[in-house]
Amino acid sequence: MDLNEIIEQRKSKLNVLKERGVPVYPSIPSGRIDIVEILKDFSEGKKVAVCGRIMAKRQHGKVVFMDLKDASAKIQLYIKLDFVGKDLFSLLDNVDIADIICVKGELFKTHTNEPTIKAEEFTIIAKALRPLPEKWHGLKDIELRFRQRYLDLIANEEVKKVFLMRSRIIKGIRDFLDQRGFLEVETPMMHNIPGGAAGRPFKTHHNEYDEDLYLRIAPELYLKRLLVGGLDRVYEINRSFRNEGVSTRHNPEFTMLEVYSAYCDYEDMMKLAEDLIVSLAKQVLGKSEIVYQGKTISLAVPWQKRSFTQMVKERFNIEPQDEVVLMLKKLQEKGFAKEKVRLTRSQVNKIIEDILEQDLMNVNPTFVTDYFTNLSPLAKAKKENPLISERFELFIAGLEIGNAYSELNDPQEQRKRFEEEIKELNSDEERSVDDDYCLALEHGMPAAGGLGIGIDRLVMLLTDQPSIREVILFPLLRSEKRDSPL
Repeated sequence: MDLNEIIEQRKSKLNVLKERGVPVYPSIPSGRIDIVEILKDFSEGKKVAVCGRIMAKRQHGKVVFMDLKDASAKIQLYIKLDFVGKDLFSLLDNVDIADIICVKGELFKTHTNEPTIKAEEFTIIAKALRPLPEKWHGLKDIELRFRQRYLDLIANEEVKKVFLMRSRIIKGIRDFLDQRGFLEVETPMMHNIPGGAAGRPFKTHHNEYDEDLYLRIAPELYLKRLLVGGLDRVYEINRSFRNEGVSTRHNPEFTMLEVYSAYCDYEDMMKLAEDLIVSLAKQVLGKSEIVYQGKTISLAVPWQKRSFTQMVKERFNIEPQDEVVLMLKKLQEKGFAKEKVRLTRSQVNKIIEDILEQDLMNVNPTFVTDYFTNLSPLAKAKKENPLISERFELFIAGLEIGNAYSELNDPQEQRKRFEEEIKELNSDEERSVDDDYCLALEHGMPAAGGLGIGIDRLVMLLTDQPSIREVILFPLLRSEKRDSPL
């Protein structure tokens, strides 16, 4: 039987139920509890009420066995004609696998010691007009899994575990920071001027103000305004957007943690990053050693440090004082960039970082420090060498997990850096000096450390997932036109 025939058959069953006056999509009855709670406190003879999806159905004459599953667990149902009556039992002819029902009954165990509910009554809550995928042994088609994540969650128990783990990780982040006196805040997702990071923004338009706006590429500049306002420790678990490529490590819409602390610097942020990630690993995995894609990664502290300046000197002969044209030429000489192409400073930096990520693939957590100041427009320069910034990026198993600065709080220097950055842009890139942010700095921002961590990549790491799409419930996909037989 093909899919259309199955759907027509189920629609016919729905019509039969309606003709018999059965309310097929009613409100749920009161008094239900999660199946896991029943199993945890199982007592034969106890009366219970549960709701869930039918995952299996087996009929033996006047007895029907079903497997009922909710978000917490699965339990067997025993429905007998003598117990529920002829009228109710006859409805089972129109009940299919994937339908959602509520059941009231008495607990007992079968001769095989299977926890079971002996049904006394049941209610159909939702009739499923489509079957579960692949006879509910698991949804395999990757594209379909992402497009119809609801089926993926029903069919693949391991997928559900990933997203339960993601929720625990985010809760763990909040608990960790809250306990250390940080204040969770919310900042705008629509910006007049895109800023706070390198990236191409998504553009939108506000009709009432007749003004173009941009979905944020980072919340950094608003969070640092709060430091000016006297909120010394703030963080935001934020959704940000970049109108750029899609890959196993990049999704146009992504989740970031950004943390700012007054009277700190980038070395304080190193300690914070170590403590946070080790704490999360112990909390969700029970250990400080993880396995990612076959590689065993030790999170034992202190984590190693490597100098960006030294790495690019040894690999490409690139120096901090090199102009972008010279950087590009040196990359081309090593075969790492296309000939006769003009790139901005941030694009050249991206090429370098992508190459270095491969070098860091098989190592334990590593802080890459000593980034060039001209590649770090929001970071303080080192006193002993103004060409080098007080900045690090954190790599674990080749994944760039975090980025941190000693935040630049000199308003004149910040304006100068913004202006230099704009000169480097390609002609099709829109950017202007954020005068309001510079105005905020003119009122005095304390010395501060800031840390950004990619939550999606951190979840990839802690759940051993190879692609960012595996840890985002609904990753962005190219639109697909589909005709529904309904």
